[in-house]
Amino acid sequence: MQLIANQIYIEDQYPGVTLGAVALNHGLIQLDAPPSPEDGRSWRAALLGLNSGVERFLVNLDSHADRTLGVRAMDCTVIAHEKTAQAFRNRPNTFKSQTEETGADWESVAGLGTVRWSPPEITFTEQMVIDWSSTPVILEHHPGPASGAIWAIIPTEKVVFVGDMVLKQQPPFLSAANLPDWIHSLEAFLASPQINGLIVSSRGGLVGAKEVEAQLVFIKELHQKVDSIGKSPNGLEEIESLIPSLVAKMAPPAERLKQYTQRLRYGLRHYYLRRYHPANNTIETEEE
Repeated sequence: MQLIANQIYIEDQYPGVTLGAVALNHGLIQLDAPPSPEDGRSWRAALLGLNSGVERFLVNLDSHADRTLGVRAMDCTVIAHEKTAQAFRNRPNTFKSQTEETGADWESVAGLGTVRWSPPEITFTEQMVIDWSSTPVILEHHPGPASGAIWAIIPTEKVVFVGDMVLKQQPPFLSAANLPDWIHSLEAFLASPQINGLIVSSRGGLVGAKEVEAQLVFIKELHQKVDSIGKSPNGLEEIESLIPSLVAKMAPPAERLKQYTQRLRYGLRHYYLRRYHPANNTIETEEE
């Protein structure tokens, strides 16, 4: 666990997303959860050592399985955006592993077995403030990676958790994305005061303005390429041809090449069919 500011911690040692914790006198605000129950128990034990009050909230920055599979093991009140709650309403009550690999990190976790989802109990639409002390935590809706994607902002410490809006040296998840919304959120972030503070990505930990700018360039280029294919009769083949160059931009380590290639293949196919061929699309996505 790494202390990045007063009372604010991150943890990137578990498979899945980079976790966050804000330890306040009134209680502890956790940001996301590891997908493995064993890792969840380990993370809970580590959090007990922080100097915080007895209350516990867990905030999901969107609905992706990497950050939501292990929520039930954290045993506390869950907060998320209303559209994240809607994504849960569109899921079966019990998690079932997909037959097609998505390139997510939870797929490398052994022994998950049957997992019951833990939907959010508190939701909001545009903004919510957890005001437990002189260090308020502001939750704001900024869609793009998912319709219910949010930021967690701690303005007194100049820290912001941006979820999957910015990824470090890895491809984005696209199956539930909206690229125009993503571009808008990145542009808004670059124009906000948060760009000058500590920025925590869920896929890479601490990042800087250069990574945010690079993400904007990548998403804009991707949107332009996919949009140019549009309703082409050979659209899926053309989408597939984009993947090698997109993966190369990430310069992934050899052990991640297959995973990241599949992440883009799965995500681009789902995104393209959902956006450009909805009438013929037999693929259902929970974010719609």
